[in-house]
Amino acid sequence: MYYGNIKEYDIADGPGVRVSLFVSGCTNRCKGCFQPQTWSFCYGNLYTEEVENRILDALGREYIQGLTLLGGEPFEPENQMELVKLLRKVKQRYPEKDLWSYTGFVYERDLVKGGRRHTAVTDEMLDLLDVLIDGPFMWQKKNLRLMYRGSENQRVIDLKKTRKEGKVVLLIE
Repeated sequence: MYYGNIKEYDIADGPGVRVSLFVSGCTNRCKGCFQPQTWSFCYGNLYTEEVENRILDALGREYIQGLTLLGGEPFEPENQMELVKLLRKVKQRYPEKDLWSYTGFVYERDLVKGGRRHTAVTDEMLDLLDVLIDGPFMWQKKNLRLMYRGSENQRVIDLKKTRKEGKVVLLIE
């Protein structure tokens, strides 16, 4: 897996101060994407054990609220295999930190069992995450006043409640 950027002090992609990992590779290719360079699966730098350790160390700072995964596309099958390993380690080492992820895929269509991006590790990845912002960025529905998302079709999903109740529960309306 490759990544385009790591922000160790991110205040835009979730609540509080966060560590954010921008992975490479995206087949959604949304019109108006703010990072089209990340569509390539080979953009940026190779994700290594040293990079993972840098993320884990950055999360150890007391004022860091959590980790956010962005892209590119974290839920591309190629990225899920590495990211679930990172999420396991974060949850084990920092159970108090919250875990967020963005995806251009739609939760109940693409990520649940039988969905076009469901893999052997998707359910575990979703179980480890606290919040999922789903849906493709849609230029015609762009709205800069929305919290944590760029277009009105995107949803901020409380994954813990959603997985428990078996239906999508929004964290933010």
